[in-house]
Amino acid sequence: MQIAIDGPAGSGKTSVARALAQHFQCLLVNTGAMYRAVALGLMRRLKLSDIQIEIRPDERVLLNGDDVTEQLYTPEIDELASQVAARPEVREFLIAQQRALARDRAVVMEGRDIGSVVLPHADVKLYLDASPEERARRRCHERPNQPYEEILAQMRARDARDGVGFGRLQIAPDTIVIRTDGRTLDDVIAEAVRAVEAALQRRSTSGKLNG
Repeated sequence: MQIAIDGPAGSGKTSVARALAQHFQCLLVNTGAMYRAVALGLMRRLKLSDIQIEIRPDERVLLNGDDVTEQLYTPEIDELASQVAARPEVREFLIAQQRALARDRAVVMEGRDIGSVVLPHADVKLYLDASPEERARRRCHERPNQPYEEILAQMRARDARDGVGFGRLQIAPDTIVIRTDGRTLDDVIAEAVRAVEAALQRRSTSGKLNG
């Protein structure tokens, strides 16, 4: 089974993906964390070809054997990861790894081009969306020491960058769109679970379920 979740930064992808992975007993693959790990590796002057990333079932991220999970979520890595993800060679490098992770196991994979590029034949495709202002408020809550206006400006700049080029953020034709503005996480998760169950039922009936 493959569940693909896309959406802009701060839309709630990771929280919803985590809940779905637990509910449907799948491996959670946070592709954003993989791009952050590559960014950190390049900061450490590693060659792209020498970078090895491991995503553990407990969501810990290892970079060449080193647990770097706590180092991945800083304003500096936010910006650098977005820049790195715009490089075709980086995307090709990680897309191959992401497809390999989904080849022989049930996964919930979240990112920005999962349903459109990485797993175009996923059983269920979700797209979570929210306004830049809403997403900036959420990020500000996570990082109270960073000013809201600064976060909002970064969100808008990232949205502009993520919307162009290879691997750009886009909605595949067979995607279920869920707006998260002004809603509780529990409410969004409940809608996502219902959407996945309905989609899986339809695919199971047609005999087209992956995995």
